[in-house]
Amino acid sequence: MGLTVAVQMDPMEGINIAGDSTFALMLSAQARGHTLYHYAAGDLSYRDGRVYAPARPVTVRRVAGDHFAFGEPKLLDLGADTDVVLMRQDPPFDLAYITATHLLERIQHETLVVNDPAAVRNAPEKLFVLDYAQFMPPTLITRRLDETRAFHEAHGEVVVKPLYGNAGSAVFHVGRKDANLAALTELFGQVWREPFMVQAFLPDVALGDKRIVLVDGKPAGAVNRLPKKGEIRSNLAVGGSGAQTELTARELEICEALGPELAKRGLVFVGIDVIAGYLTEINVTSPTGIVAIDKFNGTDTPALIWDAIEARIKARA
Repeated sequence: MGLTVAVQMDPMEGINIAGDSTFALMLSAQARGHTLYHYAAGDLSYRDGRVYAPARPVTVRRVAGDHFAFGEPKLLDLGADTDVVLMRQDPPFDLAYITATHLLERIQHETLVVNDPAAVRNAPEKLFVLDYAQFMPPTLITRRLDETRAFHEAHGEVVVKPLYGNAGSAVFHVGRKDANLAALTELFGQVWREPFMVQAFLPDVALGDKRIVLVDGKPAGAVNRLPKKGEIRSNLAVGGSGAQTELTARELEICEALGPELAKRGLVFVGIDVIAGYLTEINVTSPTGIVAIDKFNGTDTPALIWDAIEARIKARA
């Protein structure tokens, strides 16, 4: 099955091929004989009922500093000219991101968009997870200082983070005697119009923040992300390191609870974060981690993702 695949992502020049999940997906697609195009989310346009993007055919190779080559650009009708659109640009999950989902939703009857754009729009990582509150640590979403103080007093130590951040950006640990809570609440209120999230601090984050990848609702593997010294954030993007791991009974229970709904919504490639058995986020916008998982486990997660995509295309025929 030779597919035409348009990849909506950030500039090719800036990716780290050693760990980038999108690059791994592109290599796998190319090995299957699929034709790849690259374009940026900001290039999307709508005219006369059609959605277009000026895209460039691209070939990829695992050679640092020489990892891609572009062909001549072409204006793609994303509905008529492609079989698959991979929506893989990094957040922030802002109005530009939401607009892209609205435009791509208009071609879903013709082209398979992964992940489903309407489902992505309706499942922000730190809000969709509230559907599974039984697996979460104590959580507050607010803009109010009095509520934040009461939550802090009740739980002693908390983590404060923006609702629509990514890669560990602007995540703060507030200790028991920390005098900065009021200033931090004020700062969040000035920088972001939306509420922020406050969660009870889980000391076992020092033992790792597990990223579990689900493909079409089924767990494909996990990597345990360890924070570097002096940090609570374990994201690989901010210096965390990966370690081999296996899924616990509790983590399998979480996956079994989430899986059917993810598959139903067309969320083919999802990464969930679990700390000490507590679910903290469900990542659907541009999840990562598959390169590290495959490195430790000897697996081929990109192949599983393409198997799922190809199966969905066959089912639509």
